[in-house]
Amino acid sequence: MIITSRAKLEECTLHLVGNKLREEGVSFSKRLPSIDAENEQNLMHYFFSSFRYEELYTLYHETELMYNEVYGYVSAIFNDPTTFPEESAHLARHLYQKSVHPKVRKGEFYVAYFGDCEVDGEKVNAVGLFKSENKDTFLKIHANADSFEIESQQGVNINKLEKGCLIFNTKRDEGYVVAIVDNINKSMEAKYWTEDFLHVRRQRNDFNSTTDMLSLFNGFVANELPADYNKVEQAFMLRKTLDTIKKRKQVNLPDVAEEVFNDPALLERFENYQKEFAQQHEMHIPEVFEVSEPALKKKGKGTMQVIRLDRNFDLRIHGGEQQIERGYDEERGMHYYKLYFKEEK
Repeated sequence: MIITSRAKLEECTLHLVGNKLREEGVSFSKRLPSIDAENEQNLMHYFFSSFRYEELYTLYHETELMYNEVYGYVSAIFNDPTTFPEESAHLARHLYQKSVHPKVRKGEFYVAYFGDCEVDGEKVNAVGLFKSENKDTFLKIHANADSFEIESQQGVNINKLEKGCLIFNTKRDEGYVVAIVDNINKSMEAKYWTEDFLHVRRQRNDFNSTTDMLSLFNGFVANELPADYNKVEQAFMLRKTLDTIKKRKQVNLPDVAEEVFNDPALLERFENYQKEFAQQHEMHIPEVFEVSEPALKKKGKGTMQVIRLDRNFDLRIHGGEQQIERGYDEERGMHYYKLYFKEEK
């Protein structure tokens, strides 16, 4: 569990980082001017309010972790906080070097150093990296003696962090514990924040293992089942997958697959797909792990529950495998579903 509600802002700098492709450059500042208590509270809200600490990451490098630039600069800050201004500038330069996609906009880049964060009961420091590229328009009202004046201003919405990263000073040898916000530039070619700048990979924990397992089953049922499995049968199979996982506190992946498919031919097909899936997505799902309830709620929500029939009907599946039949009407030349129920609401 990660707790940042008692975090203290120890240091903070603000740089202006442009797009290198457009040669917009970097403007450096050593540190922010002193701010009053109200503005510090607003700043802390801006920094922390958008983070969700479920899907966590680690910094990494394909060769050696020490070659990850962010890891090196942040480690220097943790080793000696007096180097914060210098390392902050290094981080801004590194971000500029990676800001080469046409969609990347010039914006403010905050580097912050926090104390009194908590990770799994351990009190740790953290380095925060935040980038703001878009501005919102705000109306400011001035009251005069007998009228009002309306003035528009552009600024950063403290409730809408666009890009953020919190690196907690724990598990250093594994690439630290890292939380990420990336609310813009979702396309693969524009993920310069997570892939090019930070260079992170998902941490292996119960949340990610549960999420990956559900993705594995979803992909297999949607794409690899024999052609004679219709959409309703696929939906029931995914519903059975969720129900099988939900009744367990600890998951054994082979046992879940055997209970869901209950067919040697399907099991063999699933095992082959699992190997291809792991290789393609560069992930390893442990055979045994604890089920994450938040992952079940997030990933399992709406899992193949709605089947669209032409443009006329949506069939929502919640259960009742024995109360639905599928057939074909020769006279009309159309498929049909027959539903059995006790009451209508």
